[in-house]
Order: sequence, then structure tokens, then C-alpha cells
Amino acid sequence: MSPPHAVFSHFSCSCLLGTYMGGMCLGSLVLPRLIPPRFHPLRVYGCLELGIGLIAILVLYGMPYIADLYAGFYWHGVLVRTLVAAVCLIPPTLLMGATLPAVARFVESTPEGVSWMGFFYGGNIAGGVAGCLGAGFFLLRVFDMPAATYTAAAINVLVAVTALLIAKSSIPTPQHQEAATAHGVPCKCLVYIVAALSGLSALGAEVVWTRLLSLLLGATVYSFSIILAVFLVGLGIGSGAGSLLSRTCARPRLALAWCQMLLAAAAAWAAMIIAKSLPYWPINPGIYTTDSGPWYIFQLDLLRTAWMVLPAAFFWGASFPLAIAAVASRGQDPGRMVGGIYAANTIGAIAGSLGFSLWIVPTFGTQSAEATLIGIAALSAAIALAAHAFKRREDPADRRLDFSFSFRGASMAVVALPVLALLTASVSKVPWAMVAWGRFAATYIAYSEPEIVNQRRDRPKSTVPGQWHCTYLGEGMNVSVAVTESGSGSRFFHGAGKVQASSQPQDMKLQRMLGHLSALACKDPSRIRDVLVVACGAGVTAGSFITYPSIRRITVCDIEPLVPKVVAPMFGRENYHIVDGIDRANPHVVNGKEVSVIYDDGRHYIRTLPPDTKFDVITSDPIDPWVKGSAALNTIEFYEMCKRHLKPGGVMTLWMPLYESNLDSAKSMVATFLRVFPDGILFSNDQHHEGYDAVLLGQIQPSIIDVDHLQKLLDHPSYLPVKESLREVGFGSGEAGVMVDLLSTFAVQGSDLKPWMKNAQLNRDRNLRLQYLAGMYFNSYVSTKILQDILAHYRFPVNLFVGSNETLATLKQTLSYAGRREVD
Repeated sequence: MSPPHAVFSHFSCSCLLGTYMGGMCLGSLVLPRLIPPRFHPLRVYGCLELGIGLIAILVLYGMPYIADLYAGFYWHGVLVRTLVAAVCLIPPTLLMGATLPAVARFVESTPEGVSWMGFFYGGNIAGGVAGCLGAGFFLLRVFDMPAATYTAAAINVLVAVTALLIAKSSIPTPQHQEAATAHGVPCKCLVYIVAALSGLSALGAEVVWTRLLSLLLGATVYSFSIILAVFLVGLGIGSGAGSLLSRTCARPRLALAWCQMLLAAAAAWAAMIIAKSLPYWPINPGIYTTDSGPWYIFQLDLLRTAWMVLPAAFFWGASFPLAIAAVASRGQDPGRMVGGIYAANTIGAIAGSLGFSLWIVPTFGTQSAEATLIGIAALSAAIALAAHAFKRREDPADRRLDFSFSFRGASMAVVALPVLALLTASVSKVPWAMVAWGRFAATYIAYSEPEIVNQRRDRPKSTVPGQWHCTYLGEGMNVSVAVTESGSGSRFFHGAGKVQASSQPQDMKLQRMLGHLSALACKDPSRIRDVLVVACGAGVTAGSFITYPSIRRITVCDIEPLVPKVVAPMFGRENYHIVDGIDRANPHVVNGKEVSVIYDDGRHYIRTLPPDTKFDVITSDPIDPWVKGSAALNTIEFYEMCKRHLKPGGVMTLWMPLYESNLDSAKSMVATFLRVFPDGILFSNDQHHEGYDAVLLGQIQPSIIDVDHLQKLLDHPSYLPVKESLREVGFGSGEAGVMVDLLSTFAVQGSDLKPWMKNAQLNRDRNLRLQYLAGMYFNSYVSTKILQDILAHYRFPVNLFVGSNETLATLKQTLSYAGRREVD
């Protein structure tokens, strides 16, 4: 029976984020109530920093044991994942959330003291920017996760020691516990609501804008670091400006209302920029990378992100100190006051991150999400105006509200709110070419523009060669996808802003190779029963197994439900309709085979399989290695998991792109795979001796491929569908025969690549080195150079291919025609 159909990986991220921010919220509320104000604020702060550093080291060493314990659970639903996240994250985040209220007690709750609280917040954000860029571009890229953790813990210790030393020679501002009078005290609950809505819109915007910008910039670890750093920079600058304003502002609630109104305008600006401006900037990353290296592109990414994100981030940052000023009154405990606003803001942030990522974007799309952001900011501004207007009567005994509202405030509401409504209605969709082509959107929009006008399925197809039109556009929970067709009739599946599969001859050849090489390289292809396909794509690889009479069960694991449910059925002719109707029945039967689709991250699914679950074939075709997170499906630990779930004589295969790569990332990918499968084989999908992509194949035992036996098997009537499937993509079109043609894609054995891999960096869970190598040079196009370097180590594998002398001679000759030259 299949597990519940849920995208657990996205729930995992949501659980982590919600738990992280929930811990910070609890910390900001709990500390001021547990620790009396008489304790020196800097001593408390120093102890908190020491605790954070200590827990970070404990989590680093305890995580492998927790992961093993989790993998042994029978059920891995959201509740269990939340529990695991809580065990790891609640202790440190409780302390993190308590740091700002602790240090706030160093000052009084006066306008000047409130201003300093804003500066404390801005300083904290400045450190976040340094940590984000330092970890993303240096510590994790050059070293690994333990090194980054040790560095962070060392900084915690340094900050703690500094705070404790300063505490010895400093005297905090005495906290005069005066009873606040009722005269002029605003309706504070409204300010807390404004703080919560501000946090909600901030994290909602970060979800939406990160999704859109990652399409345009490329979803690398560096792009995510840049987006987060710019967001934090805006928050920091805004916090500083808001702190200065709160020092002299007589009506902070009115200033907060203005800030939220301007935030709504800034959110509308961002929506306009991402839809109408950035996709049309004439930037071709391939040209700039070739001429100037990746750092020039990073500068352009920084500029584009700041142009879109910085204005709104500034007003979010300014709102925090203004909200503190709006509730401040002399005699309050500054820790409780700051902790209350911080907690309200964090609660809103939790709701924003979960609500937008799990519900609003997947259900309504990014266009509606951006309009919602503007609406939330407008609502927040209206509530802030209400907090400014509702004042209590001077007599403390009279608890009635005086609904006095200044003419200026009423005029501002009358003028501003319709304008904000107009801004909400004016949000445009991003061009579908940006979803399809990502960072090359400007290049392809010129060919796609005539088709943007109408994206209905009944639109007449273009017959102009090179011109595209979109037949499907979807925004799923994990990724935005598109299906397009060119003027020549080829169909393309796009994900993460690039083509992931297509019906073009070379892509079809690779997808069929990945399936048929896996099946035919098994010890006994006529006895294979169970197949696991990690990543569905267009379904062509999974569909290849439909043609084998002995296979009984095919399991397809994909992270995004839209792909098997919507995208793959659009390639039904190419994939033998393997997932048609999967939304109605899962599992379902196709050509006598039980086909199940698992909506989960491939690594998580394999990690949590029962030990006795085995497959004859595991084939993995994940998204490109430069995409953030994809490297986890290419680590030594992942391959070892797969190896443990192979039956004796079983095969694992892996798609390996040579394009959008460089020599270091190619070496890392091959060396990592061969560390687990030392007798592995590389097959190349090249054309006219130009590199494109490849298949890595590994077995538990050394492989032996009997060419004559396999050709005889393909000639059997029950295997004619297999033979026809190979012929459809060009194998067997000559005199050599289908099997010889397929095996002529052989490039090199792993044992012959040892000199080439001498200095290769292995991709492990602790470093995820591949995503940093590949992400740095994903705009490089040196696939032919990589292939030539690999083929320089080619030797005809006498211990791999067996058969008659005539067959082996034909295979050698065919390999020679394909550019394979024996090493002297």
C-alpha cells in the first residue's frame, strides 16, 4: 500500500521553519518573565550566547543518532517530523529569541531607550548579513558544515566573553517601576496586531520573492544567499532609520501607519519589477561567465535583487522600532515590552511562511500571493491608524473609548486606501518565459512574445521554427513548472527555470538509455521484477520499463505532485502512458504492471524504507546538481542507501549532465558515485563527438555484459516492445544491431578513471560539495572538453563485454566510429 499522498519534503521545510521561529517567539516571551530585571542584562546576554554555542555543538554531534532513530520509525508523518525538529531546534532558538529582550533591559523605555532597542535589532541583523554571506560564499563552499558550526560557536563564545567583560565595568540604566497612567495610552493590542501583520507579510514576501527570483537568477545556494542577504540589509537599514525617527517622533503610531502604507506601495513596486522589468533585462549569463567569471554574474544578481526587494525590506525594518515606540511608556520593563512586540512579529512570520508556502502559492499562484501581500500591508496601515485614533478619556475611571480621529488621519485614509486597492488589482503575472527559461528569459522572450497573448490550449500552434508557445503553466508546492512546444513540434518540460526533459531526439535518447541500460545490465534481465525511479520528469525513463515482460512493480518517486499528475501525461506517447490517470487511482495497472507514485523527496523515501525492501533497478534522474538541495541526492551516503536496497545482481543508474558544469563538478560527481560503486561504468549521450550528458551505472558485483545473449533476448517476440523502444530513439538504425548500438555509448570504466579523479572533491552529507562547485559554474558550457578529458582514459573493456569474436569486433569498430580511441 502506498503511503499518504503528501509532499513530505515541503512539510519538512515548513516544520523546520515553524519550529525555529516558534522557539524564538517562546524565548522572547519567556525570558522577561523568568529572569527578574535585577540581573545585569549583559551577564544574562553573555550566558545566552554561551548556551547557543554549546547547543550548536551538541546538535552537530547528535544529529546522526537522531537521523538513525528517525529512520527506524514506522511512520514519518508531519507530527513525527515536527517532534524531531523540536528536539533539535527548540533549545537553541529559545535562547536566540531571548537575546534581544535581555539586552533591551540595558536601557529605559523612553524615546531614547526605544531608539537604542532599534539599533540593537539593526546590529543583530547586520551580523545576520555577515553570517549569511560568510557561510554561503566561504565557510560552506570551502570547508564543510562542522567547520561552519565551529566558527559560529566560536563567535558565540567571543560575543559572550565580551558581554561578560563589559558587564564588569558597566552599570545598566535603572528600571524605575512606575505605574503607567491611563491618560494618552493607545490601544496597545492594535499595535501588536500591526506587528504580527508586518511579520506575516515579510515572511510571506520572502517565500514568494525567493521563489520568483530563484527562477530568474538560478536556484543555486549562492542565489539564495544573495536574496536573503539583500532582504536582511534592507531590514537593517530600515531598523536604523526607524530607530532615529522614534527618538524624536511625537506620534509613533501615525508614523507606523505611514510606514505600512509605504510598505504596501513597495510591495506593489516589487510585483511590477519582477513581472515587467527584470525578465527583460538583456543579460545572457553564459556570455558574462565566459568573459568575466561567475563573480560578475553575482554582482548583477545582487543588483537585480536589491532593485526589487530593498524598498519593501526597508519599511519592514523601520516598522519594528516604530512598533516598540508605539507601545512604550515610562516605567515598563523594556525586556517584556520588546519581547511582546518581537513575539507578535514572530507569530505573524510563522503564519506568513507556512500560509504562503503551503496554501496561498500552491492554491492561488504567485500573482494572487503578491496581491495578498499588498492587501495585508494596507490592512496593517488601517489598524495602525486606528491605534493612533482611539484614545482613552483623561479620567482613568471612565473606560469608554473616545473615537476622536484627526482630520489629517481621515484624509490620509480616504486618499491612500483606494490607491492601495488599485495597486492590489494591478499586480501582473510573471511572463511564462521566465518560468520556462529562467535566467535566459530575456533571450527566449523575443521568440515567445507572440504566444504570450493567449496561453489557451486551443490556440493554433505556431509553425515558425524556433518560436515557442506555452501549453501548461503551474505553480506547485515545491517548484513552478511549464510545458512548451516549439514551432517544429518538439515538446519541453521546464522546472526550476530550465528544460528538464523534452521530446527532442537527444533528450529522448538519454531518457531511454537511463531505463534500458539499467534493465539490460542486470545479472538476468529476464528476471527483474521491481524498479524504483527517483524523479518522474516527463516519465520517459519510467515508461521504458513498461516494455519489459518480467517487471511486475514500478515505483516512481517525485517531490512535486504536478509533475506525475499533469506534466508526464502530456508526454503520454513517449512514456507509454505510464502515469495517465494516476490522480484517480494510485497505484494503478499499466500493461500488467503495478505503477505507484510516491510524492516525497527521493532521499527521504529511500532512507525510510524497511530494510527488507529491495529493487532490481534503482534509477535516479534528479534535478540539476547546481540546484540547491539536489546535491543531497548525489552524496556518498545516498548512494550507500541505494546500494543497501538493491537485490543481488541489481543495478543503480544516475543521470549526469555535462552541460552547465565544469571539470571540478564533473569529477566530484563521478568520483562520489565510484566511491560506492568502484566497478561503475560511464555511458555518454554525445552527438558528433560533442559532450551533452551521460549515464553512470553501478552494481554491487562487477558487471559482465553478454552482448550476444542480450541481442538474442531482444529478438525474442516478448521483447520486441523493448527493441522497438530503442529503435525509436535511433539505436539499431544501422547494420550493427540494436544491442551493439546501445553499448556503443560506452565511454569508460571507473577503474580507468583513477588518474583523472586524483584531486576530485567527494560530495558527502557533511559538505554537499557538489552544489557549491556546480553552482559556481552553472553558466559554463564546456561539456565537450569534459567528455574529451574522460575519453582520454578510454580502453576497450575486455572484462566487461563478452560475446563472439565477430560481435566484439563489431562493437569495437562502432565505438571507434563514436570517437572512442584506445589509450596507448
